Amino acid sequence: MQLVLSEDQELLAKTVADFAAEHSPLARFRALRDDADPIGFSKALWREMAELGWVGIPIPEAHGGAELGLAELCVVLEPLGRCLAPEPFLSTVLLGAAALVRGGTEQQQAAWLPRVAAGEAFLALAHQEPRSRYDLQRIETRAERDGDGWRISGEKIQVLDGIVADALIVAARTSGDAADAAGITLFLVPADAGGLEVERQHRVDERGAALVTLAGVAVDAAAIVGAEGQGARLLQGVVDAATVGLCAEMLGSMQECFDRTLAYLKAREQFGVPIGSFQALKHRAAEIYIQIELARSCVMAAARAVDAGDDEAPRLVSLTKARCSDAAILVTNEGVQMHGGIGMTDEHDIGFFLKRARAAAQTFGDADFHRARWAGLGGY
Repeated sequence: MQLVLSEDQELLAKTVADFAAEHSPLARFRALRDDADPIGFSKALWREMAELGWVGIPIPEAHGGAELGLAELCVVLEPLGRCLAPEPFLSTVLLGAAALVRGGTEQQQAAWLPRVAAGEAFLALAHQEPRSRYDLQRIETRAERDGDGWRISGEKIQVLDGIVADALIVAARTSGDAADAAGITLFLVPADAGGLEVERQHRVDERGAALVTLAGVAVDAAAIVGAEGQGARLLQGVVDAATVGLCAEMLGSMQECFDRTLAYLKAREQFGVPIGSFQALKHRAAEIYIQIELARSCVMAAARAVDAGDDEAPRLVSLTKARCSDAAILVTNEGVQMHGGIGMTDEHDIGFFLKRARAAAQTFGDADFHRARWAGLGGY
């Protein structure tokens, strides 16, 4: 497995980095937070990203996309992670659109994927529930037959960018008990469906999320994504790929946090010398560098394994998420601490990286969950 970028990928990475530096500096993220922006990102900037082809990277050419792989999308997500760009790649592209690409009908794909690729529509995946923690199969939301259609009732939490979604892909149980793998079905539910309520949550990292309540929401049979009762495998595949994309974003934020910390170590003087000349801080900086490079190798390996349909992909996904969760917390903790007192203030930007690391580390399973999953997949 080649763990280096191709020439085209390097060019894409530079293009995204240059665009992010000009259009999405960290000051924009702070302004969105301070202004309590109702959606938490810029629709205009999202359309620009779509025009550049980034939104449509994993979408088939027949629906306006580039039909490229997760590896290329990770190349985009890393530099966006550097500036904490809050645009909904994770929710709309890696979760919502990915579910339709993997399991949607021709009609569903034709209705939604071209609009997503053009930056005109937003999707969200509603799968997590109050008592589910990280278990994708623990679903209590029920879908009961109603004539030729279904009625869905239940509650979903942490629905990423749910407040802006034009449609939700909802995981509901059509048969079986709460923890059964069989009996899970995914439904495409329009945001204006009767009985659907979406309430915005305010997370520590300021990313958009929502509580979703479904009170007898009616959908027809054509709303099913994938096969009835067999949604668990589809859901797991979508979340696994999205986890790698999240890790690519975490990698970018780790690298930016480290770069800012290094710059501070070189500029801040104590006892007449830069504090970066102190041996103890050198050792800590070296450890951070090692952890970031290990995380980088994991992200690249997992992305390529997912693209190749490798049997080892699920284990590599969990290996990557465990590594990135631990590394992100270490890097951002050290970043704040080595900045000293100013690192603890809201006025200094370094704290934003720590908050994002905390939230990202918990998303799709924390390090302990993924270490256990990695072991289980390996037969331990």
